[in-house]
Amino acid sequence: MNISLLEPLGVSEEVIEIYGKALADAGHQFTYYQEKAEDVEELKRRTAGQDIVMIANHPYPDEVIRSADRLKMIAVAFTGVDHVGREACREKGILVCNCAGYSNESVAELAVGMVLGLYRKIVEADGLVRDGGTNLGMAGREIAGKTVGIVGCGKIGYRTAKLFQAFGAKVLVNELQAKEEWKAEGLEATDLDAVMARSDIISIHLPLCQATRGLIGREKIALMKETAILVNCARGPIIDNEALAEALSEKRIAGAAIDVYDMEPPIPEDYPLLHAPNTLFTPHVAFLTEEAMVRRAKIEFDNVQAYLAGKPQNICDTM
Repeated sequence: MNISLLEPLGVSEEVIEIYGKALADAGHQFTYYQEKAEDVEELKRRTAGQDIVMIANHPYPDEVIRSADRLKMIAVAFTGVDHVGREACREKGILVCNCAGYSNESVAELAVGMVLGLYRKIVEADGLVRDGGTNLGMAGREIAGKTVGIVGCGKIGYRTAKLFQAFGAKVLVNELQAKEEWKAEGLEATDLDAVMARSDIISIHLPLCQATRGLIGREKIALMKETAILVNCARGPIIDNEALAEALSEKRIAGAAIDVYDMEPPIPEDYPLLHAPNTLFTPHVAFLTEEAMVRRAKIEFDNVQAYLAGKPQNICDTM
């Protein structure tokens, strides 16, 4: 089969060549690109004649998929697959497999790190030291003793919950019925409204789909405590970010730490959230650690090998 890696995976060329050689030794034609495609036409060119394509987190739209004459499988080196053309995959019966699990640790660690950043005013403190300032007015807050709400307790949400528990926080999850192991581990399951209303820290860990788009809107944000902060390391459109900016500006909530937006960075200067107070931003880096990049490369090539062996894995049922 013809197999093509359409964009870089964030690992060394040597790693890609090792995995690619295994495909070539099995009689397949493997091609890879060291730079992402600049436009749809380039994506079409790279896709033409391929049975399997491998992508990361850049858009792979319906238009490109419909242009493919042989495409049977798309291997996505990412957890979310909302950047892949869903309609075209359904029309053509194309299998989509993701790399679920590769970034569990990296996303969970950033979520906790961003809370520490807000609570302990780390960015502001760094600036004070560089400008010759002191600790006047720099009293922070502790995670210990706080209630943390995990919205979306899959593998990433679960790992995030365990890290917050290690800091001494009580953890709520937005599930109507707790798994038995959750009860034993001290995780309390309740509905989303209760999570929003009772939590001091709310961390979002949902996939983006029709049911979750705009889920955290004005009504849900209005339930939050004035002292609560919201963290989003999942997908930007899960939150009504205009409503979030308003709540922050009106001091109806205490802060927000955001890694994902309604678009991929660079973020427009007039994006309301950028001008809201008590915020901490990162440019969609939750998944991006050296260790995670190595894990996802292995999973993506393993997904291709599993498909070739007639035993596909990590299939995305939402496509």
